Amino acid sequence: MKCPFCNHVETKVLDSRPTEDNTSIRRRRECLNCNRRFTTYEKVEDIPVYVVKKDGRREPFDKRKILIGVLKSCEKRPISISKIEELANEIEKQVYNTMRQEVESSLIGELVMKKLKELDDVAYVRFASVYRQFKDINTFLEELQKLLSENKD
Repeated sequence: MKCPFCNHVETKVLDSRPTEDNTSIRRRRECLNCNRRFTTYEKVEDIPVYVVKKDGRREPFDKRKILIGVLKSCEKRPISISKIEELANEIEKQVYNTMRQEVESSLIGELVMKKLKELDDVAYVRFASVYRQFKDINTFLEELQKLLSENKD
C-alpha cells in the first residue's frame, strides 16, 4: 500500500477491524519511511449483474424492482413487510449465486412466482397475471385450476 504522504510503498498494518455494517475491513497503517499513519478500507469488489429483458435490452439488477412488484401483488393481503423483504433478499441472493454477469428476466420472474406461491396464493395469482400477461379469462382460469389442483395434493 502506497503512503499518501510520501508515496513510499512499504507500510505496516497496525490494526484491522470490520466496519459497522460488516461490508469492509478498516485498516490502520503506518508508513515505514515517514512514520505517518493513515486509514485504508478493503472491500470485496461486487460483480455487476445485468438483467437481459425479453426485447434484448440489458439493465443493472435492481432488487427494488422485485420489492415494488411483490408489494403490489401483496397489497391488502396479511403479509408483513419483513416477509416481503426477506423474499426479495432471497431472490437477490439466488441471482448473485448464479455467478453469471447476465441473468434473463424470465429466470427472475420464475423465482418470484415460486416464492410467492409458497407465501400467498392470491399474491401469486396477482403477480402471475401480470408476469405471464394473461390474454383472457380462460388463461386466468387455467392458472387458478393448476393452483387448486396443487393445493389438493
